[in-house]
Amino acid sequence: SPFFGGAPGGGIGLLEMLIIAGLAWLAISYMRRRQAPERSGYAMAGGYGSGGYGDSAATRNDAQPSGRAGTAVLGPPAGPSDLERGLDHIRQMDAGFDPRAVAETASDIFFKVQGAWTARDMASASSVLTPEMQTLLQRDCDRLRAERKVNRLENIAVRSAEVTEVWQESGQDYVTVHFLASLLDYTTDETGTRVLEGSRTEPVKFEEYWTFVRPVGPNLFRLSAIQQA
Repeated sequence: SPFFGGAPGGGIGLLEMLIIAGLAWLAISYMRRRQAPERSGYAMAGGYGSGGYGDSAATRNDAQPSGRAGTAVLGPPAGPSDLERGLDHIRQMDAGFDPRAVAETASDIFFKVQGAWTARDMASASSVLTPEMQTLLQRDCDRLRAERKVNRLENIAVRSAEVTEVWQESGQDYVTVHFLASLLDYTTDETGTRVLEGSRTEPVKFEEYWTFVRPVGPNLFRLSAIQQA
């Protein structure tokens, strides 16, 4: 058949073309995932967080809107086969690794980080942040203080937290958790009486991928990167 076998005259048939295209896609997906941990940083979307969450010049993506814009560009979430493969690797050194328990821990970190951000002091969340992440976030907190602004995150309701990607790199475990939530996100002056951006009453949707890292084995995870969905 000219569709699934060799083309007349020895050319390439459709089946060979599909196989070549599939191999190319797998190679690109693999390279993207392998590069992810090397690009750790903080990335927030401009549509969420009028206070400029993570809007550091060192990580800002100039193509993004102003506000919570950054460029910790991570690859897309892995497919099921990659997730299972990653889980198998991690369980070689941590047999009790449970994605559901990790998602619950990630939710606790989620609330801790948001609270520290509103307080404009990331020191209270230092135990759950990598040093690089703490530095980036504190830089933005300092900017808010200098501008006499407070970005308030209130009534946070996490609708779902699910592990979407797991892998190992250079002696470290990486886990990405997809968060879907809603919250009140607005910026006021320091007295809290005047709203400068956002709304005290209209909640906004929140959808992001948070990546956590730890040394290989049953150790504590720390937030290393965030990617807008």
